[in-house]
Amino acid sequence: MNILIVKTSSLGDVVHNLPMVSDIRTQLPDARIDWLVEKAFADIPALHPAIRTVIPLELRRWLRTLGRRDTWHELKEFRTRVRQNPYDMILDSQGLLKSAVVARFGSGPVYGPDRHSAREPLAAALYHRGIPIRLDQHAVWRNRSLAAGALGYALPTSAPDYGVLSPSPVAAWPKPYCVALHASSRVSKLWPRAHWVALSERLARQGFIVLLPSGSAEEHETAQEIARAIGPSAQALPRMSVKDLAAIIGNARAVIGVDTGLVHLAAALTRPTVGIFCDSDPAQTGVLAKAGALSLGGFGACPSVDDVAHALRQLGVWEEP
Repeated sequence: MNILIVKTSSLGDVVHNLPMVSDIRTQLPDARIDWLVEKAFADIPALHPAIRTVIPLELRRWLRTLGRRDTWHELKEFRTRVRQNPYDMILDSQGLLKSAVVARFGSGPVYGPDRHSAREPLAAALYHRGIPIRLDQHAVWRNRSLAAGALGYALPTSAPDYGVLSPSPVAAWPKPYCVALHASSRVSKLWPRAHWVALSERLARQGFIVLLPSGSAEEHETAQEIARAIGPSAQALPRMSVKDLAAIIGNARAVIGVDTGLVHLAAALTRPTVGIFCDSDPAQTGVLAKAGALSLGGFGACPSVDDVAHALRQLGVWEEP
């Protein structure tokens, strides 16, 4: 069976679809699974051994430049490529009008959440079949439910298996390190800088280096400010690819992060992970793994440094009283 998954963005949402791929591979061992995703996140599906081909697109850029002739040329080339292989099922787990339109570019019947379950109900009008999904559950389980309903197997009750392995590390560090994911797309999701400094000082006392990734010039400036406040036991990392960040995260002793896609990737890579949620519901989008992942906080509930330190002790990262 040939299956095309359409989940274009964002990074965390892409990670939340990986257990669905593992379920499909378990239920249909001979299935050939391709994945259509934004070019910026193409490294993530490629980490799963069940994915045959990753088909990148740049939908966000195309939508911004529809008035340009070269954009329409790229769209034509993309449509030609995605129609090269006929699919028995095209599964749009994004549930947006734009993802449904892209899914219809492919050659095969399109399945997705029904109009009561889709993030944009109008998207369901473009599906050949809509699948009802309970919305009061974590995103990982919503995606697993979608695949189960579309392919006709019973929803597994096992813990989610992301199925990914860490790439080889890009650098060797002289001592164990922890990764501090301090940046997010919304200011309301950020943890106070003073909290990062206080927590990192505790990590340093335990013998850890603290690495601070960033994805923009502004985030890198913040990382540098935090690192300067901590001292020689912290380092602001330069901007790097998702694959290289996955290698760093996958070899960390622990990962602490706000509500950002990389913190979900850390849980997928089975690292001890503490998710800090200051303006979102961890019941819907918290870090979720077989073991070794804890979510703290919620809407308007900013976890304290002691809260995070206690979570790290629960995960066996340190023994500090």
